[in-house]
Amino acid sequence: MATDQFSLRVYSYLDRMQPQYAAFVGTITQGDLPTEGMASLYVEVAPGNEVFRLVDIAVKSTEAKPGAQLVEREFGMFEVHSRAQAEVLEAGRIVLDRLNLKPEERIKPYIASAQIITNVDPYQAQLLNRFRRGSMLVPGETMLVLECAPAAYINYACNEAEKGANIKLLHVSSVGRFGRMWLSGSEAEIVAARNSAVKALEGLEGRAEKR
Repeated sequence: MATDQFSLRVYSYLDRMQPQYAAFVGTITQGDLPTEGMASLYVEVAPGNEVFRLVDIAVKSTEAKPGAQLVEREFGMFEVHSRAQAEVLEAGRIVLDRLNLKPEERIKPYIASAQIITNVDPYQAQLLNRFRRGSMLVPGETMLVLECAPAAYINYACNEAEKGANIKLLHVSSVGRFGRMWLSGSEAEIVAARNSAVKALEGLEGRAEKR
């Protein structure tokens, strides 16, 4: 299956979904609802229509449940999850086996932007709160805005950031060319969250993407 036309863009395993991250995913998913503590796997490919076949393989071969199956202009992405880590790992193994690929053949994520905004102004907080799907941004808090590519890696970054710091999850967008997340909290916690997210993304192996 590894051809010049096909690209494994993201292969991202989350060993344990954190409370806020799992709750946020539950507000946007159109598939099976995940809960805190579940393992999860995100796969992004091109061309996008390949996701339909890959989801079929994953759910027929294991007890993992599909939470997302999305095709947009350029790429396709799917997510499966389970309370049993072994089921999610097996789903990923089977999918990669059918594609004749290894996890290291995915694209290595890169961070396009990581900004920390301290003492958020009340007017900016109001503007941002109109677009968030998670917690409210309170004036005076510190906010992290992180953008990475490929987009689906932002889920891993967000989950690892929540592991590493006491923050509030405001919003996550993982479809398109870039993934984005907004987090808020104290300045010290946001710095810790940023460091956790950056370390997680930089620690993933993969091939360099042509930009």
